[in-house]
Amino acid sequence: MQLILFDDHSRETLLPLTFTRPGSDLRVGILTIAEKWEKELEISSSPLTVDYLQSKYPCNTGEDNLLINGILLPEKQLIAAIKDLGQEQVLVKEGVLLAVRTGKTGTKKFDTASWIDQGTEYGNPVSLVNYPWKIFSLNGQEIEADFARLTRNRESGKLSDTVRADRPENVFVEPGFHGENFTLNASLGPVYLGKDSEIMEGSVIRGPFALCEAAVVKMGAKIYGPTTIGPFCKVGGEINNSVLQANSNKSHDGFLGNSVLGEWCNLGADTNNSNLKNNYGEVKIWNYASRDFVGTGRQFCGLIMGDHSKCGINTMFNTGTVVGVSANIFGPGFPPTFIPSFSWGGAGGFSDYKLSKALETASRVMERRELELTREDLVILEHVFHLTKEFRQ
Repeated sequence: MQLILFDDHSRETLLPLTFTRPGSDLRVGILTIAEKWEKELEISSSPLTVDYLQSKYPCNTGEDNLLINGILLPEKQLIAAIKDLGQEQVLVKEGVLLAVRTGKTGTKKFDTASWIDQGTEYGNPVSLVNYPWKIFSLNGQEIEADFARLTRNRESGKLSDTVRADRPENVFVEPGFHGENFTLNASLGPVYLGKDSEIMEGSVIRGPFALCEAAVVKMGAKIYGPTTIGPFCKVGGEINNSVLQANSNKSHDGFLGNSVLGEWCNLGADTNNSNLKNNYGEVKIWNYASRDFVGTGRQFCGLIMGDHSKCGINTMFNTGTVVGVSANIFGPGFPPTFIPSFSWGGAGGFSDYKLSKALETASRVMERRELELTREDLVILEHVFHLTKEFRQ
């Protein structure tokens, strides 16, 4: 059987995070959505996504294909229902296609709308990561679920005697973790310390919290859960209920709250974001699908930043700011709450971030981690540059 995680119309509502990846590649909790399904079904997966992403994210089909919505989070009863699907059977929930099992011909020109009418209605609630703010709002439940997936029947490593840990039985330490003289409070949720990760001295962390592979918490950080620091990220300062996908840095003092950073982002020293309006009202953020600001239904919502975007020191982001891919933001004052991809500037105005310069910077940043900006990456970034031109105008 081939496990395929497909993108549906929610890919548009998840922009800018899905400009550069399928929805199933988003990290919520400790694992990406794809990794969750692979662990539950014990089979590798591939994504079915838009054409320009397929060179980096190819889809593998076979004679027997199980297609699952790439923004659908697994849970026990749902997993059982999907496992029970026979050939050409379909599972839907309130007009959303959840899963299909089909042969090779059924995957050609796969269209979710054509399957929905054939579906059996799933009777239980489901969790869909269909908007960027769902990533941090569902992060607590997913840290707990992933913690159980990753630690079942395994023995945790040991913390140093210099570490003060409340409820240490809720802390799991992977091989290679190191850190001295910091404080963990796991009484409100589990704490996962990934392979080769590090917490420096003086840090104070409250769960639920996930520190993924080779990620680093710098000295004196204050982190409130539910927060996830993705693989190879570096963080410092104050963080609350945020998710950094991978390879991104918030290394210095400053506040990040109720936010999502993509990959290869960097926040300059003393960058701060607002996550609550002065009138305590509902936060609205830019939505690419509607080409307008939409209500989040949330009182707390901070910064959503696409891959490869950067900001200079002392940057101030207002409540509910959306930054696209490969933007470079700097200067005094509050920049707009919607900053298109490949924008260069700040509160005083923006110009186009020249594609050649943006790619040069991206390549240099990745070289520092001994990684290469591949031909597939270049094709994707070039496509996003042209795709988002209208928003810069």
